[in-house]
Amino acid sequence: MHNRLSKIIIDAGLKVHRQLGMGLYETVYEQCLEFELKNRGLIVERQKFLSINYEGMKVDNAFKIDLLVENKLVVEIKAQEILTDFNAAQVLNYLKLGGYKLGLLLNFNSKLFKTGIRRIINGYLID
Repeated sequence: MHNRLSKIIIDAGLKVHRQLGMGLYETVYEQCLEFELKNRGLIVERQKFLSINYEGMKVDNAFKIDLLVENKLVVEIKAQEILTDFNAAQVLNYLKLGGYKLGLLLNFNSKLFKTGIRRIINGYLID
C-alpha cells in the first residue's frame, strides 16, 4: 500500500514540477500537489496539525504536516536550493511522533524533480 501511494505522489509531484517549474513558494506547490492527489481519488489533509504527549502532558499543535495522504503517508514540501539534514530530521520526527511509517520529502526547487526526492521509511532515509 505504501509503495503504491508513494508512486502516485511522486508521479503527481512530477506533473506539478513539469507544469510550474522551479522558483515558486512552497505553498503553491503544496496546493497544486493536493489538487493533483485529490483528482487521483486520494484522501489528502493539508497543513494538518498534530499534538504529542510528553510525559503525560499534551502538547497541542506540536507540529504541522504539509500533506497527510490516506492518513498514513507524510509529505513535506520544500522549494529551496538544497535539502539539508534538518529537512530530513523534520520528516523523521513527524513519522516518529505521529506514528507513521513512510514520509516523502519533495524539493520542487530541483532542476530535475527526481533529484529532489527523499524517502524516509521506518526512521531511515532512503535515497
